Amino acid sequence: MLFDFQAFIEELREKAEKKQIVEKYEQFVWPIQGDIKDQEWYTEYLVKFSPIAYHVPEELKEDFDWDLLQQLVLGSFSSDYELKKEKEDEEKELYIAVKSGEQSVVKTVSELRSFQILRLYEIYIEEQMNLHALRKEEENEQVAIDGERESRLKRWKAVLDTMDKDELSQKAKKEQESKLGDLMGQL
Repeated sequence: MLFDFQAFIEELREKAEKKQIVEKYEQFVWPIQGDIKDQEWYTEYLVKFSPIAYHVPEELKEDFDWDLLQQLVLGSFSSDYELKKEKEDEEKELYIAVKSGEQSVVKTVSELRSFQILRLYEIYIEEQMNLHALRKEEENEQVAIDGERESRLKRWKAVLDTMDKDELSQKAKKEQESKLGDLMGQL
């Protein structure tokens, strides 16, 4: 795997403008140990986003934890996403939309390069660490953050529910067309 969580944490500790992220997290949550999936913000929140298969860059298929990236995207407050199939026989595309000021950028994960994917990991992990520390630090922030988390989880559940219905509807339509074709052939 190209992304090394502990190396990233050490990098944050060394950067003057970033070290407060780690310090605050360790002050209000606990010392950072283990991997991403051992962190409280993952075990209490991101783990609830059950990932589904989506199209990733072929040459990078083995280089990243794609389920984790999807969970980070789905759980983020700073970006939006959409999962959709471009063509019937293809995997779903994961679109990520990021808005910065007046500018909005939308990309599919499958078109990203490795340095862009690494940067997404960094951005989303910093965001989760900041939010989780803020949750622990201030009670009124905890209510707001928990509310937004719940909203994001409900949206993901709705996406999964409608996705299943769409796929069942497509399958039923194909079966119907096939039976109709068989009937027509018998005439």
